[in-house]
Amino acid sequence: MVVESEPGTVVGPGTAGAVREARPGRGRRVASAALTGSAALLVLSALLAPADLDRFTAAAFLRIPVEGLLFALLLLVLPPRARGPVASLGGVLLGLLLVVKVADIGFDLVLYRPFDLVLDWPLLVPAVDYVDVTAGRFAAVAAVVGTVLLIGAVVLLTARSVLRLGRRAAAHRVGVTRALVAVAVLWVGFAAPGVGFEPGVPVASRSAAAFVGDHARAVRLGLRDREAFAAEASTDAFRDVPADELLTSLRGKDVVLAFVESYGRSAVEDPALAPVVGAALDDGTRRLAAAGYAARSAYLTSPTAGGGSWLAQATLLSGLWVDNQQRYRTLVSSDRLTLNGAFRRAGWRSVGVVPGITRAWPEGEFFRHHRIYAADDLGYRGPRFGYATMPDQYALSAFQERERQPGHEPVVAVVPLLSSHAPWTPLPTRLPWEDVGDGAVFADVAAGEEPPDAVLGRDPDVVRADYARSVAYTVDTVVSYVETYGDDDTVLVFLGDHQPAQVVTGDGASRDVPITVVTRDASLLARTDPWGWTDGLTPAPDAPVRPMDAFRDQFLTAFR
Repeated sequence: MVVESEPGTVVGPGTAGAVREARPGRGRRVASAALTGSAALLVLSALLAPADLDRFTAAAFLRIPVEGLLFALLLLVLPPRARGPVASLGGVLLGLLLVVKVADIGFDLVLYRPFDLVLDWPLLVPAVDYVDVTAGRFAAVAAVVGTVLLIGAVVLLTARSVLRLGRRAAAHRVGVTRALVAVAVLWVGFAAPGVGFEPGVPVASRSAAAFVGDHARAVRLGLRDREAFAAEASTDAFRDVPADELLTSLRGKDVVLAFVESYGRSAVEDPALAPVVGAALDDGTRRLAAAGYAARSAYLTSPTAGGGSWLAQATLLSGLWVDNQQRYRTLVSSDRLTLNGAFRRAGWRSVGVVPGITRAWPEGEFFRHHRIYAADDLGYRGPRFGYATMPDQYALSAFQERERQPGHEPVVAVVPLLSSHAPWTPLPTRLPWEDVGDGAVFADVAAGEEPPDAVLGRDPDVVRADYARSVAYTVDTVVSYVETYGDDDTVLVFLGDHQPAQVVTGDGASRDVPITVVTRDASLLARTDPWGWTDGLTPAPDAPVRPMDAFRDQFLTAFR
């Protein structure tokens, strides 16, 4: 019997079952081809993906990776017994390569530099703390667990993808060999300099090998950095200077050294930020002049950007370039003379007002303060404002109440201020100083409607506007503190610790931060004449720029 099926198809006895069996087989072949294609796409993406978000273009993925060609050739010539383990190992390494690329992108967005495989692991702890404070403990735990699972999934997927491609290549050795030869010829043909779909992105790619080489060099430098730092720290022109020869021109003065969080050069010069921050600086210059104060400003180049405030603070106080956690730990285990330590040696009372410290801080002993006021020591009873444990106005008010009462001995205070820390919302409003009290009053003066964890998901223009307002708030608060509590014996030095994240500055921003000295004593300000700084709170575009680690010696020399 003959059965008519579709037009032009004849199905005889026993054939229908074969057709039914062929259809699932065809489906499996299609699924297998899709899996193989997906594996190839993942491998190519891992090899070709840039480690800089700004370089993510279509041309970046329209390239031929020589590393993939060479590894495919290796798998073809290996004996079957070795092929599987080598493919799996290659896949694991490729997965780790992709993870490091993602880490580079994240670090570049925040800290303006790639991830350092030797020195940057300790920075992950502050990152988790930031999520904990701004989004809650559950979000912090979820972020850690999710990151670990995602890394494991990426490594597993790349390993299985390379293993699958290796098996398929071995099963079609002749065809794959011919394809590899053809692609290799194309790679050689495109290897001439400048051949690519866009400038700087050659079709003949060696980017994965170059990426590994760059990180390998960074690892070597990181491993040698401890010895290099020890050599730098061994020289100190002020180590043995007697107490009676230190800071003689500042005797009897109260010196406040305030770090303004994320106050960078962009705040002064970026057209989108400068109108708000510049207005606060200009207004502060006028108000201080009316109160009899003069100011001079310039720029310092910070060792960090986007974060790592403690590295900048350690750099300025120690006179050593502290741009990673290994250097920081080495420094705080040493007996290096800090700027505030020089004041203490010369007879000042030294205090640290550090509202950002919320747990044990053994490193604080290195700074040789007579007293450290951490967050819990300042008596604040109001709400948090984003990351900041308390408004800058409260921190300065608490310092005034505890250390500058009538008859106090001369004091030097190091005060890292936090109100301009990301996420820059909500923001407190400055109050009359007599109303600050224990800070409970700030519960009614929060400005801003965005939740504190909303930075990456918000409109960048809104984030930048919030940032500018937060810096303006801190500038206004610091100026108001001097107006209210300053006198002839007050010297204020305030500066930024680092630039904000690239969501604010954009790509290519410098690491410069403004620094300002304020005093009523004309003779003191005259000592800074050789510095060439700009009059007022706003540094001129051509104001001097010096590395932040040069300031300690510059200051101690000028006021010796």
